[in-house]
Amino acid sequence: MEQGYAVFLLLGVVLVLIDGQLIYRSGRAYMNRAYGDPEAARSMTALATVLFHLVVLGLLALVSIITVNTGDPVKDVVVKLGVVLLLLALVHAVTMIILGRIRDRQLQQQLADEMAEEHRQYEREHGVPSQAVRVEPVPPVDTSRVDPTRIDPKQIKTTR
Repeated sequence: MEQGYAVFLLLGVVLVLIDGQLIYRSGRAYMNRAYGDPEAARSMTALATVLFHLVVLGLLALVSIITVNTGDPVKDVVVKLGVVLLLLALVHAVTMIILGRIRDRQLQQQLADEMAEEHRQYEREHGVPSQAVRVEPVPPVDTSRVDPTRIDPKQIKTTR
């Protein structure tokens, strides 16, 4: 059984490393489009890949101590590898979802920045005054008579 255990661990680690490299390489290209900066894309993808490796290697360690008794040592290894492959697929999908959300958030931020810049440029070109909001300070209130669950909107003054 020791030989089956070693074969299982070897095959499991090889599968995890191969899948991790696939995630890293494809994820880096995927994130590079969003960040525009190869170094930032590499860093974010490396962080996600390290998380992937840690989670899956931890699951592999846990699955390795589970006893499967089919009567045939080869079938025992195959059953355990099947469980590891299913877990690997699940964690792979979660990692891709995480990378997708990071990419979407980055693209939304870039779009917001571009829109704000275009708005500032429009204001400069057309002489539109800035729409900055100025908040006037409110005099101190005697808090001993104020109900903290109720805010009086008349005490808040804002001007443009």
